[in-house]
Amino acid sequence: MRGANALKAPIIFFLTIMGATAALAQDVTVIGTHGAWTAYSYKEDAGIVCYMASEPTDEEGDYTRRGDIFALVTHRPSEDSLDVVSIVAGYAYKENSDVRIQTGSTTYDMFTHGERAWNRDEATDKTMVKAMIRGSKLTVRGTSSRGTLTTDTYSLSGFTAAHQDITGACTAG
Repeated sequence: MRGANALKAPIIFFLTIMGATAALAQDVTVIGTHGAWTAYSYKEDAGIVCYMASEPTDEEGDYTRRGDIFALVTHRPSEDSLDVVSIVAGYAYKENSDVRIQTGSTTYDMFTHGERAWNRDEATDKTMVKAMIRGSKLTVRGTSSRGTLTTDTYSLSGFTAAHQDITGACTAG
């Protein structure tokens, strides 16, 4: 994890993704760590949220400074939202650009906003998660607002077990 300890991920998740306070970030629970992926849960007013996160095993690009980088899958059962895949780039993406994701021979184009990328619909999220369960690596290619092309590679080792963790934690009871 880029030299960071595994507990850094939940705090970064809240600060960069949700805009939550540090106090709320301390309520994140690690469900399990499997290979390159860690599963987490926390409670918000609407109910439990479960997510899994990983940092890239390889980063390529001609940049001098870059923030934290994550691939995430999030469940929000209170919103009937499961398997939402998102990418945090560690920089602002080029405006109106797409990010190319590849796992195995399958590619996906995600839309961008600020430092984040998402699939355009729920069906693509579900298809991508299935491909990630079968795959061994995930490659993310994007362009920064300064025109820098980056390629981040994520290991999918432990993805299936972490996904089972968040699914069990968010659908139990």
